[in-house]
Amino acid sequence: MTETDVREALDQLFELSLIRASADRPDGLHVISPEVGLQQALARQQAELARRQQQVVECQSAVMQLIDDFGAARQDTAGSTVRAFVGMDAVRDKLDQLGREAQFEILTFMPGGAQSPAALEHAQRNDLSLLRRGVRLRGIGLDSIRNDAATLAHAQFLTDNGGDFRTTPTLPPRMILADRRAALVPIDPHNSRKGVLELTGSGIVMPMLALFDQIWELATPFGATNDPDREGLTKQEQVLLQLLAQGLTDEAAATRLGVSQRTARRMMSGLMERLEARSRFEAGLKAAQRGWL
Repeated sequence: MTETDVREALDQLFELSLIRASADRPDGLHVISPEVGLQQALARQQAELARRQQQVVECQSAVMQLIDDFGAARQDTAGSTVRAFVGMDAVRDKLDQLGREAQFEILTFMPGGAQSPAALEHAQRNDLSLLRRGVRLRGIGLDSIRNDAATLAHAQFLTDNGGDFRTTPTLPPRMILADRRAALVPIDPHNSRKGVLELTGSGIVMPMLALFDQIWELATPFGATNDPDREGLTKQEQVLLQLLAQGLTDEAAATRLGVSQRTARRMMSGLMERLEARSRFEAGLKAAQRGWL
């Protein structure tokens, strides 16, 4: 292996918490059990989601307005429940049930970039049934889906039939909210095929509603152009710079943006060229000097 290959592999292992600096050998590395390391990585992601939700909760005026709107529609003011549905068959059965029982609103986070044809076909069938019954649909996807014809066609279908769709550079894990009373979230944020958790109770659902509304306000409506700002940066480029400045690798940043690693590197190369930077370190300095970071 070349030195570059080795360094990239070590960076990925550090990011996954599978190796760390050895306490016994100053220049050595210590291998961590995958069972421990991967659990720590998942815990960090869960902590990040909890931090974002806490930020929304702290916006008391917005939350109180949502609670007022929820008002009489709230059926259970005390109890909260969590139910697991394991496997794709159980997930699709639950989605079908959710679609049949929804009365006025379905809200969806759609991270992960381009969606599979099977997922889009199932979603389109459910969405059309809901829209015909007068249920309001609002969805938020990643900006990267604007480059995928099939997923873009689904967003167009949704808006043509009375739904609303917007995009944003990054999103929290997948989430579906029904009638402001129940939420579906993946058991494993990295593998939605494992199953979902159904969460009910205002204490759980209300912060998720506030989080959705906050991101909705910042997202770009479907059909609107995602034009660069006055500095010449698109929202996606701004977020890429922020992710890399936080220490994420190209691969990790690409995953957050829902694009390929090659696309993320091409975006970064374009930014370096515009900044007339010969290295990423120099690019970081110049981006900070211009106020991009």
